[in-house]
Amino acid sequence: MTTRPSPPDPRRSSMFIAILDFSTAAADRPAALAQLDRERGQVQGMPGNIAFRVYAGREDDTQITVVHEWQDEASFAGYVDSASFARSGQVLRPMMAGAPVSRRFRAELVETVG
Repeated sequence: MTTRPSPPDPRRSSMFIAILDFSTAAADRPAALAQLDRERGQVQGMPGNIAFRVYAGREDDTQITVVHEWQDEASFAGYVDSASFARSGQVLRPMMAGAPVSRRFRAELVETVG
């Protein structure tokens, strides 16, 4: 059973978003995705996590994107300092074909529709 992330508190409209893009060899992508899947529940259970989504690129069989939504930068910093982040780094970094790119944003929620 998959649980949906809790929606942000409508009284608190700001959040912190991190988007990580990296590539692997085509043969390594399934293992990289599996590592991220193993950590998903741990990350989603961390204080301040709103969402943790992993996407396999559709342009080719090497791209991976991870989208994080956090209540604030401090929550994201807690994730970066976590055992989960360290474990993933140990597994993923040797598989990366080049340097990863992490873009981080302070965002304001305008509305949630649906």
